[in-house]
Amino acid sequence: MDAQEPIDTDDRDYVSALARGLRLIEVCGESEIGLSLAQVAQRSEISRAAARRFLLTLHALGYVSSDGKLYRLTPKVLVLGNAFLGSTALPRIVRPVLENLSRDLGESCSVAVLDGSEIVYVAREQTGRIMSVDLGIGSRLPAASTSMGRVLLAALPPEERARRLKDPTLALTPRTVTDRKALLRLLDSVEKQGWCVVDQELELGLRSMAVPLRDAGGRTVGALNVGTQVARVSIESLRKEMLPKLRAAAAAIEPFLLQ
Repeated sequence: MDAQEPIDTDDRDYVSALARGLRLIEVCGESEIGLSLAQVAQRSEISRAAARRFLLTLHALGYVSSDGKLYRLTPKVLVLGNAFLGSTALPRIVRPVLENLSRDLGESCSVAVLDGSEIVYVAREQTGRIMSVDLGIGSRLPAASTSMGRVLLAALPPEERARRLKDPTLALTPRTVTDRKALLRLLDSVEKQGWCVVDQELELGLRSMAVPLRDAGGRTVGALNVGTQVARVSIESLRKEMLPKLRAAAAAIEPFLLQ
């Protein structure tokens, strides 16, 4: 079996217990105040008995705490995320370029990678809070409604794009493109032009532009973006003034990205 190809859930090598345990960790991270056993079981789509065993195991390992009623993740789960960040050179490579780019543009700049139908932030230089949600390393956003997400989706083969967009896209603002066919057409355009602008689809008042980051083999391994406020920066300014600088920053990073 090719190690890069995912196996089916009915494959004999698929460990369902591990999958359920990881899903349970994800579920516990959905609440700031904690979840009851019944809530964990319901959201994880497993029995209460199974959820109890998983929670007791995670509690013994230090990944979950409980006051007897509610279960919460502990800071130890950050070890799992830091393991990924430590295993990839991307955050370390992009950091100095990202700092210079953000300083030059006077705007917040970020780098993200694709994970399923979401993007995950791996580096961010923030000049000010431009969203109602505070973004940081490890933050996730829907790929279909973000400039970096569309750049990353556009780099996939057409059939893979369609697979990642199989779930309905939520309307985050009145401007969010949710029609699947329209999104696929947008991705075709992004692939051809090599950059993407998303205008107030993620949050009203927010406008962003992204370009791809490619390794030595030409494979898109990440995306670089700048986020701006609509009141400050026009789409024309993004294209004429910021796009060349984004491309220059990407060009400075890419020689260090190994295949």
